[in-house]
Amino acid sequence: MKSANVPVMNTQQDRYPSRGASKAQLGKRLDPVIYADETGSGPIGQDLLRQYEENGFLVLDAVFSEQEIRSFQQELEQLKGDEQIAASGETITEPGNGEIRSIFRIHQISTVFKKLASDSRLAGLAQYLLNDQVYIHQSRLNYKPGFRGKEFYWHSDFETWHVEDGMPAMRALSMSITLTENHDTNGPLMLIPGSHQYYVVCEGETPKNHFKSSLRKQEYGVPSDHCLSQLTDQGGIVTATGKPGSVVVFDCNTMHGSNGNITPYPRSNAFFVYNAISNRVVAPFCDQPPRPEYICARETIDPVIVAARGG
Repeated sequence: MKSANVPVMNTQQDRYPSRGASKAQLGKRLDPVIYADETGSGPIGQDLLRQYEENGFLVLDAVFSEQEIRSFQQELEQLKGDEQIAASGETITEPGNGEIRSIFRIHQISTVFKKLASDSRLAGLAQYLLNDQVYIHQSRLNYKPGFRGKEFYWHSDFETWHVEDGMPAMRALSMSITLTENHDTNGPLMLIPGSHQYYVVCEGETPKNHFKSSLRKQEYGVPSDHCLSQLTDQGGIVTATGKPGSVVVFDCNTMHGSNGNITPYPRSNAFFVYNAISNRVVAPFCDQPPRPEYICARETIDPVIVAARGG
């Protein structure tokens, strides 16, 4: 077995090169957005499918009941106060104040969120859009506390997952389930419509153990000002606001970020990344070792068994 601290060179063709000697630019997307056969019936209608394909995301309101939401919120607070989880090394804190920012691997440490990850309203939709069995590439709870919750700069998840994790193609998507109300003022998710159609090549070398700093503040794998301006000039910016129980579904390559939260109102979300089994990760497309398992599932890849609604 190779040491986790030793880089493994990737011999596959890199279809999406970034960082290293690359110059900042907008490249072409080489993969479909929707893999499903759109002529048949699916869990969402044709209008929503077209919206997802065009914009790179959907905001689905009131997906979960009030009873379900209360259960999620109780688990959210219980995990936040768990001293063993806080000391696990898989919990990320806010830079400067030490408040919890993210708890990873929630589909494995919580029966509530394991059940949620397999719910047909999420996993079934992911399977349909990706037209494959899916597994959880990454899961986490995101806490953005009131008054001092920090921003997260613009980025495409796929650029990082490709370069640092070895995700071969754009055949993955994220689902963010709102657990508190997301106002337009408390640092909600912001997305750039249409940005998923471009691969934003980033500059700079990937530092050693980049994940230790990037999960608090990402400085590598972020778009240049010029590239970001091009994307926003074309697509604008949309804020994903909504009541608890809403779901934001977005393509792995959609450019997104969030402002800081200086309001008294915290913002929390459960976050699941569904990747197609056929798109499982290979060696990273950079000269660094793979990131830890809690950030990127590599050793343990189990297909999600889709459960009936609320089952």
